[in-house]
Amino acid sequence: MTDPAQLTEVRPFYAGSWHDAFAEEIVLDKFTGEPVTSVACSDKEQVSDAVGSVVRGQQGISWGPVDRFRALSRASELLLEQADDVVATIIADSGFTVADATREVERAAQTLLISGEEAKRLVGEMVPLEGAPGVRNRIGYTMFRPVGVVCAITPFNSPLNTLLHKVAPALAAGNSVVVKPALQTPRTADRALRLLLEAGIPDDLLAFVYGPGPAVGQYLLDDPRPAFYAFTGSTEVGRLVQRGAGLRRAQLEMGSLSSTIICADANVEAAAAKVAAAAFRKAGQVCTSVQRLYVEREVVPQLTDDLLTIVRGWKAGNPALPDTNVGPVISPGEAARISNWVDDAIAGGAVVAVGGSRDGNVIEPTVLTEANRNMLIMSREIFGPVVVLCTYNDLDAAIAEINDTPYGLAAGIFTRDINRALSAADRLHMGSVHINETSSSRVDLMPYTGAKLSGLGREGPRYAMREMSEERLVTLGPC
Repeated sequence: MTDPAQLTEVRPFYAGSWHDAFAEEIVLDKFTGEPVTSVACSDKEQVSDAVGSVVRGQQGISWGPVDRFRALSRASELLLEQADDVVATIIADSGFTVADATREVERAAQTLLISGEEAKRLVGEMVPLEGAPGVRNRIGYTMFRPVGVVCAITPFNSPLNTLLHKVAPALAAGNSVVVKPALQTPRTADRALRLLLEAGIPDDLLAFVYGPGPAVGQYLLDDPRPAFYAFTGSTEVGRLVQRGAGLRRAQLEMGSLSSTIICADANVEAAAAKVAAAAFRKAGQVCTSVQRLYVEREVVPQLTDDLLTIVRGWKAGNPALPDTNVGPVISPGEAARISNWVDDAIAGGAVVAVGGSRDGNVIEPTVLTEANRNMLIMSREIFGPVVVLCTYNDLDAAIAEINDTPYGLAAGIFTRDINRALSAADRLHMGSVHINETSSSRVDLMPYTGAKLSGLGREGPRYAMREMSEERLVTLGPC
């Protein structure tokens, strides 16, 4: 066992310094199960102090758009300069593979850079007042002003980039931020904080607090001072956030049950490669991971052969080894749940085409066939490295089945038929529909949102900044 004195320590940060806290949480390595990090967890009083510090910080600082641009751009540069160390931190913290952690860093650097650039472009518009009857010699325009304190509650499955997708746009829009990172991945959050401070973000605009969501998250919701809540996590917790926020604004990215369609006229080989990556990256712990794969009957044999060939060549295990394709899931409890769902499906008649086994927290990349809609693997988000291959004959029926869930985050369709593609994009009730890409396709500058119970509000720096701002109308007439 690890000597407690050798554990990496993570502590809350606010009012320009790190603080001790009332309780300690030990975080385990996701692959070995060994204790690796000691986290100082905050009580209600400390959370209140942290919020108060960023309220005062924002009130007492003059930090304009060019300052924000310079600091966030510098943070992007620093992140790339320190990429090797940050990748190692993410691997140790989350269990991501080298490839997944490297991609996380590359995307996070883009998120910082885009946010910095957008800080200089947060502008309103002219309002044509003279287009109204009887109005003369009067002009109107809108402008954006910071909403105030943004509270960011962030997940383990994108511990750097999703955190920065909330923090960087908030700062770029002139807000201060209090962050409650996922307790499972505290070292990555602490590394992001130190990077922002090194880049020149004023320390009194940032506060990081740690602890269990039911406690620390609730303290943040009970505090009346945050003006905006940015949350990524389950739909169940998202409901609590929305209820606690009340009339305050919220950006919620929640649960999903993502599907991708492969039509008979698609480039099946290319589609199979993209599906494999989208289904199993980060051990399937991505809200847009391909969980249900709808394949037109005519090309099922080819798609199955192509997909299984890829997956059989992959290695699951130690995420620190560069040739590992799939690392562990976040905890023993989650590994057991995923494995149980697969076993229940098999007992109900589903067939394992590849994978299906578990070793500790590592679940082999798994492809199932012959599943029915009543199985958990078809009706609930598995959040693990499991994809269900479904055969369809009628595209309309496949789209109807994809839509027949409470969720609507993203979908993908592969086809060479532009009419079919655009028709599917119109009818799939999703926040995003990707043609000739999977449901998991994302570019960090694009708007990102969900429909139904998958969320509300938009990520993507340009779009998030406007939500994290107050739009003010100004009119000017003659004296």
